[in-house]
Amino acid sequence: MQGGLVVGAGILLGNVTGFFRVAVTAYLLGTHAGADALATALGPMDVLNSAILNTMLFAFVPMLLLRADGERAALFTRAGRIFASIAAGITAIVVVLAPRLMAVLGPGLAPPERAQAIVLLRWLAPSTLFATAGAIYSALLYTDRRFAVPGLYQTCLNGATIAGALLLRRSMGINGFAIGYTAGSGLQLLVTWFASRALRLKNRRDAQETGTNAHIPVAEVLHGPGMFLLYASLIAGNLVVTRIFATSAGPGMAAAFDYSMRCSSVVLAYLVYPVAATLVPEIARLRGTNEIRKAYRLIDNSVLIMAVAAVASCAIGIALRTPIITLIFQRGSFTAESTRLVSAVFLGFAPSLIGWALLDLIARCFFAMNRPRLPVIAAFAPILLNLAVMSALRARGMLMNPVALGMGASAGLLVGFALLFTMVHLRRQDIAAEASLARAG
Repeated sequence: MQGGLVVGAGILLGNVTGFFRVAVTAYLLGTHAGADALATALGPMDVLNSAILNTMLFAFVPMLLLRADGERAALFTRAGRIFASIAAGITAIVVVLAPRLMAVLGPGLAPPERAQAIVLLRWLAPSTLFATAGAIYSALLYTDRRFAVPGLYQTCLNGATIAGALLLRRSMGINGFAIGYTAGSGLQLLVTWFASRALRLKNRRDAQETGTNAHIPVAEVLHGPGMFLLYASLIAGNLVVTRIFATSAGPGMAAAFDYSMRCSSVVLAYLVYPVAATLVPEIARLRGTNEIRKAYRLIDNSVLIMAVAAVASCAIGIALRTPIITLIFQRGSFTAESTRLVSAVFLGFAPSLIGWALLDLIARCFFAMNRPRLPVIAAFAPILLNLAVMSALRARGMLMNPVALGMGASAGLLVGFALLFTMVHLRRQDIAAEASLARAG
């Protein structure tokens, strides 16, 4: 309960600053062409960085928790070097191949907006390296049940993005958003590095006292986090696919989808993250003691509560979407026409909240149980179905309808949850029986 309150407070602070970040974006850019360029560049990078952070917290943390102090220090050091090297490679690839990446991410952007998006993408590239390094330190803090500092991630990003957009508006224009975002990622790295100093020193001393100097194979380090990153990338790809189609649906559509997605992500953050952050360590502990049946009961109860909350949130969001969007965004460059466009896009995208929340909760629990195969299999369904639905809508000329823009993502995530739920319950008895045999042995 205490951990959930701390995580919830961090999410609240992050969403308050996130509200101002989106409000500033709406005020300065609205749903005009510049907003499309920013959404097309910032959206995928933001999704990638969040996927990396979630990978560290919900896949790397259980790996650390299941090891003694000396072995934990060895794993942390080894994994930190590997993950940082991979992130540095991704950063370099984004900088060098930004024009080719933008040809894929924003095929429908006009040439001036595409050129602007390429510049933005290069400014944003270092944020992935900073986010990865900060996530590694955050994972270590989670092992000591210190949730406050990792919970500041969104606050640092949002606060710095707002500062960059406002302070650099005249000198750097729209690039100020990207510069601020990257600076916020670097700030979070510094904060987590400082907060984890004592814990790193303690682990190092424990390793020296126990004489632990284990050589951990790269495959072992990458397996759990790698599987979760694949899962998170597939879920994120579902949103990227929608944004790609949005750039071809007309001016302002990519920005409208981005505003809609951020409205949904606020609710999703409150539904999933506080529960998952406290549930995952407990599931990992039950797995370590082979109490699999108890873990399943805990998952079932959490999913039932989550389902009720998700359906209620979706219904309220659909009913109140227009007045809420008007109240939050409609000022400056965000006109009444922008409100109607975002409201229509949100209507089609809102049902994704239900499937996304339930799929993500079950998936995180199964990663904590070291059962990554089922979530990864289920994660292919949303992106494949989204591609099929959006391609069919474009072929019929229906993509210009804002309501249709989010239908593929919504259908895909709902089907993904149904698929994972079905597979889990079909395999439930087998997994529990394996655990009983292991405990008896």
